[in-house]
Amino acid sequence: MEFIDIESLRSRSATIKKDFQSKQPFKYTAFEEIFKKPMVEVIYNGYPSIQYGTWDGTTYIDQKNKFQKSEFDKGSLFDKVFNELNSAEFLHWLEEVTQIKNLKGDEGLFGGGLHQSTKGAFLNVHVDYNIHPKTNYHRRLNVIVFMNKDWKDEYEGHLELWDMSNSNKKLLECIAPTFNKCVIFETNEISFHGHPKKLNTPLAINRKSLATYYYTQERPEQEIVAEHNTIYVNTEGVGGLAKRFKSGVKAFFERIRKKNHY
Repeated sequence: MEFIDIESLRSRSATIKKDFQSKQPFKYTAFEEIFKKPMVEVIYNGYPSIQYGTWDGTTYIDQKNKFQKSEFDKGSLFDKVFNELNSAEFLHWLEEVTQIKNLKGDEGLFGGGLHQSTKGAFLNVHVDYNIHPKTNYHRRLNVIVFMNKDWKDEYEGHLELWDMSNSNKKLLECIAPTFNKCVIFETNEISFHGHPKKLNTPLAINRKSLATYYYTQERPEQEIVAEHNTIYVNTEGVGGLAKRFKSGVKAFFERIRKKNHY
């Protein structure tokens, strides 16, 4: 593989698998260096700014200043990178680590692709939609790779994983979005995650990542629920309510401007 260091991943499979399988109430793991050292610099240097190309930066009540790009020219850098992340070779490795069989990638990168957030951005804690809108496959797994050098804790933007099961409201882990770090976690009705604290970066620094989601045609019967969209929760009390209100106001005026434009 040109970009993914598959030999290194295979050599670490047992360790990564043990960590993933040990987590409760949902399974996850985080590890360094998914991409080869020479090629990760190519990915980093080729990561486009939000001023280049087409990005979706729509504001919602629970999401602000987040930009997404999921379409790439055939044969371009990120077309090749995402092809590897959706390849049979990488899927086989994911199946070994997660013990989720018959995983399928998503060439259309629905909801995934490049994610880039600017100063003030947040994404409230949530569980993801559970059914792909085109294939009707069950969403089973998220893979996120961060592309941020020299990240400081004061910038916030950490990926938070939460236990909301059995009336709990407990922060499981806070993962810094550092360079070439990969996070894998299963997606189900209790895999709550997000980065709810507003990004506190200098104006010139954005939070960058690559995201791919994986599916199966079937899933364990006990995990099946009615189809739903993303479900958000407030983990920040009164401050979280105020943040949602301000974002909602921004979203309202954003849509008014778009309507007047058309």
